[in-house]
Amino acid sequence: MAFVELTKKDNIAVITMNRPEALNALSKAVFADLEAVLDDVENDDDVYVVVITGAGRAFIAGADIGEMAPMNVAEGLDFSELGNRLLMRVDMMEKPTIAAVNGFALGGGCEMALACDIRIASEKAKFGQPEVGLGIIPGFGGTQRMARIIGTGAAMELIYTADTIDAQKAKEIGMVNYVVPAEELMDKTMEMAQKICKNAQKAIRVSKMAIRRGIDCDISTAVTYEALAFATCFGTEDQKEGMQAFLEKRKEKHFKNR
Repeated sequence: MAFVELTKKDNIAVITMNRPEALNALSKAVFADLEAVLDDVENDDDVYVVVITGAGRAFIAGADIGEMAPMNVAEGLDFSELGNRLLMRVDMMEKPTIAAVNGFALGGGCEMALACDIRIASEKAKFGQPEVGLGIIPGFGGTQRMARIIGTGAAMELIYTADTIDAQKAKEIGMVNYVVPAEELMDKTMEMAQKICKNAQKAIRVSKMAIRRGIDCDISTAVTYEALAFATCFGTEDQKEGMQAFLEKRKEKHFKNR
């Protein structure tokens, strides 16, 4: 792919946004490459965890303003729907996702990070939704995911002011899970990905769906969904292996993702 690079090792897929000369800005061409890569990782049974990061000094610095500037209302809607469709694929992907935020995560880049399950940031990372300074609003789910993750008050402040915040501030408000030195970013990310890979993948994927779907329901509906999801785990080989290992006091487990 011209703008998105995919590497795989030890059940972990790393998707690298690779348009460094444009700070990995999101364009229609970038989205086309991303869609092909998402098809690949979603259909590869050997991939357990997906990591998204950026080449150069940006994670993703936003959508391509040069491409957006001449758009009319209909074209703006098409572009928003395209971006939303792909970020929803990241959001709702069965496999867990980790954003390794190496630099600027602005606009669409911040939205991409928010669409991932876990966010690990370099000390050099910067986050923000600068859209209102350009006469638009976040168009790839930013007004929705940010409020869900950090709360409506903090989300409204960031979106209304178009402020850019550093990684430490992002951690303080709950936007990121960890902040690490730049040179340790991928090591920390891969360490977490490997830890996830060691557990029962069917159970992880059911956990993700329960969290994602439940958060939009009332608590009664959500716990009913959880109970059903919990019950499905008892039809898996991994549940038998995990509990047998516990009873036998075995540290080693042989999960088969079945």
